Amino acid sequence: NQRDRRMAENEGKVKLLGCWASPFSRRVEMALKLKGIPYEYLEEALPNKSPLLLELNPIHKKVPVLVHNDKILPESHLILEYIDQTWSNNPILPQDPYEKAMARFWAKFIDEQILTVGFRSLVRAEKGREAAIEEAREKFAFLEKEVTRKNFFGGKTIGFVDMVAGSIIPFCLARLWEGMRIDVIPEDEFPELNRWIKNLKDIESMRECIPHREKQIEHMMKVSERYKLA
Repeated sequence: NQRDRRMAENEGKVKLLGCWASPFSRRVEMALKLKGIPYEYLEEALPNKSPLLLELNPIHKKVPVLVHNDKILPESHLILEYIDQTWSNNPILPQDPYEKAMARFWAKFIDEQILTVGFRSLVRAEKGREAAIEEAREKFAFLEKEVTRKNFFGGKTIGFVDMVAGSIIPFCLARLWEGMRIDVIPEDEFPELNRWIKNLKDIESMRECIPHREKQIEHMMKVSERYKLA
């Protein structure tokens, strides 16, 4: 029937160009695993960029890139929305228009402000380390409030904001902070965020996307050193 044909077409061939250390790649893998979508993963040995990556994403020249039935999609937010609309099981984005718009708002806030303040401000710390930590905690207070009394940002089940935040906070920034020997989101000050992190780690498909801890810490420290010199 038509539904079976559509499902067969959607299965198609799915390829993901990514990098093990990229939170943007990790979040796409989270979505693919959550929805049970078979895919071929192609690791990019960044900072070297393969001819295939340059061919598929000539504008940004970055991972991730998703290829589905010869359709090419760059940029993690776009890829997550495409995956959600193409495979209807285990929805990632809310159906309600307002809730969907707010999910996009928080995802943008995380990538544009949380990532910036959690990495750049702490690495460079132009005004001093304590001032940078305070600036970061002011941003995290918004997320603490947003996830209060909820299992996940998406409610009872993991969703769009959880994948964006989950790929950035516990599995990227926290590894940087660990290497720097600082705790930006202590449990006594951010109990809800820490509870959310525990909930996230309880999901098998999320754990499968977590980079090796020591390897990630080493990588983040190297990135921070390069950033200081830039």
